[in-house]
Amino acid sequence: MSPVRQKTESRGKPRNRPLRRKPYGEKHIIFFIFGIALLVNVFLGSLLLVSVLLDIPDLKTVAHYRPLQASEIVDRNGRIIERLFIENRTLVSLEKMPSLLPKAFVAAEDGRFYEHPGLDAWSVFRAAVVNLKKGRRSQGGSTITQQVARSLLLTPEKNYIRKLREAILAWRIDSLLTKDEILYIYLNQIYLGNGAYGVAAAAQEYFGKSVSQLNLGEMALLAGLPQAPSRYSPRRHLQRAQERQRYVLNRMAEDGYVSADEASEAFNRVPELRPIPVGSHGDHGYFSQLVRKQARKILGGSVNRAGVKIYTTLDQDEQALAVRAVRAGVMAVVERTPAVEQTGEVDGADDIEDVMVPQGALVSLDACTGRVRTLVGGVDFEESPFDRATQARRPAGSVFKPVVYAAALEQKWTPESLILDAPLTVTGQGDKPWRPKNFSDTYKGEMTLQQALVESSNVAAVRLLQETGVSRVRTLARNLELNEPIRANLSLALGATDVSLMNMSASYSPFVCNGRFVRPRLIDRIEDGNGRVLYASEQEGRRVVSRKTAESMQTMLEAVLHEGTGKRAAGLPGSSGGKTGTSDDSRDAWFIGFHGDRITGIWVGHDHNASLGIQENGGRTAAPIWRDYMGRVSGLDE
Repeated sequence: MSPVRQKTESRGKPRNRPLRRKPYGEKHIIFFIFGIALLVNVFLGSLLLVSVLLDIPDLKTVAHYRPLQASEIVDRNGRIIERLFIENRTLVSLEKMPSLLPKAFVAAEDGRFYEHPGLDAWSVFRAAVVNLKKGRRSQGGSTITQQVARSLLLTPEKNYIRKLREAILAWRIDSLLTKDEILYIYLNQIYLGNGAYGVAAAAQEYFGKSVSQLNLGEMALLAGLPQAPSRYSPRRHLQRAQERQRYVLNRMAEDGYVSADEASEAFNRVPELRPIPVGSHGDHGYFSQLVRKQARKILGGSVNRAGVKIYTTLDQDEQALAVRAVRAGVMAVVERTPAVEQTGEVDGADDIEDVMVPQGALVSLDACTGRVRTLVGGVDFEESPFDRATQARRPAGSVFKPVVYAAALEQKWTPESLILDAPLTVTGQGDKPWRPKNFSDTYKGEMTLQQALVESSNVAAVRLLQETGVSRVRTLARNLELNEPIRANLSLALGATDVSLMNMSASYSPFVCNGRFVRPRLIDRIEDGNGRVLYASEQEGRRVVSRKTAESMQTMLEAVLHEGTGKRAAGLPGSSGGKTGTSDDSRDAWFIGFHGDRITGIWVGHDHNASLGIQENGGRTAAPIWRDYMGRVSGLDE
């Protein structure tokens, strides 16, 4: 039948149709939609009620993972000096880990990690069967995701409510994050014993190396720890740790991550654990103590939770030599000084033992950059953390004289200018006569400035200060950042001002660096965990004396070593110079000298300000320590 015919036949008597109205099925659709919405609301409300009743935590902590991290203080060569932390943790990305490390943990803890949705019913069932057979809880069914939920969001109590919350959270975490994101959190969050959180901190704690340097056996040893960090600790229970290591390696071989031969070879390789340091700070206690103080000031808060890397100027090899030189020098004083002479004036018997043992300090820095290479603030940091290199203020004695001479050379004087070395009387406070004396109580008449410095003549220094003017010397001292109260009288020529060893040593930098003073520094830069520079030290020296004055002072200080009071510091090849210093009654012995562009300062004395002994002075007591240290640093002495 043609379309046209169809159309014609359709015309005819109209059919008896009912009035138009809404189809009957539309009501059902409206009720159906309303019912679905009601069920959804009831379901969501139930979930909300369960969440409230179970107190399910927010997942923001997981999505924005920002854990406490350890800060690291490293030396000039990038070697770790100290880790500062509330939780000993260093974040490391999966990309910076050896590829087998995450696989070792997956094999050991959660073989079906990449397959399940945060919960592994088969593992739970298997663990339940094993526990029923043994009559105790010997296996857990927790996945890696559940362990993340437990560690970040839950309290450690063990009950069924917590397990239900843990399961819900694990499912939600698996829906929110990728498997690699979960694994990244797990490997940085998990506690691995001995105070180490995460694989990077554990690699340092157990093996003394970065996580990228771990071998297969070490990875397997770490991967065996999460189940029971104390029980399998390689430090306390090495045999148990190795048994657990064997299990991990076998699982890795079964899962195809390594071959059987590779697993066997790794197991047969004896782990080399990092030696436990003797003392918590080793040789660098005084240095790192000062670094922590400066870093807190720079960052404006606690360093222990900052997760920063502090790059310092310390040379750990030279630091060990510095500690050795100070201890040897102090013991030499003790051995050659009669006990009755060492005691000095004390209040009672309880003080005698403290006074009898002197202390020593050493600071060594690159003069033209200010980088402090070594710092020793005492004989033993563990016994006394008081830093005598930076915190103590002691009379400078004759090590201050170069400041007087430099101020004079900036005026009309030259090293060949003549000054009188003869008894002198000046009017002191209250119109009382003051008669400065030379240490040897002998006088040589007229001499050159260079000879006067070589001989360390006191009266010549006082006369020179009279001629130069106290105000000029004080101004230069302030420019050298000797900011301690500087006396405004002629006793300043004899070093009658209290200074720190650090500042006094740095004040010699213009004599080595063409007249430029450079402030000492211990920190080069500070970076956050992502390598972003938070602080960078920009040390540009400033000119405080002329180049000509600097050259003259260097020549005069060299003569002190070869001809004068500093002869015990002589003997190094190249340019060396310095100045000795001794305070009244031999209470302080100083030597500050340079070799090339390295300046090293030495101080020896008693904390209770007693005499070191009538034969002790800068030349006999301090200069040999300088020579010992600088000889070893320069490679001349072994």
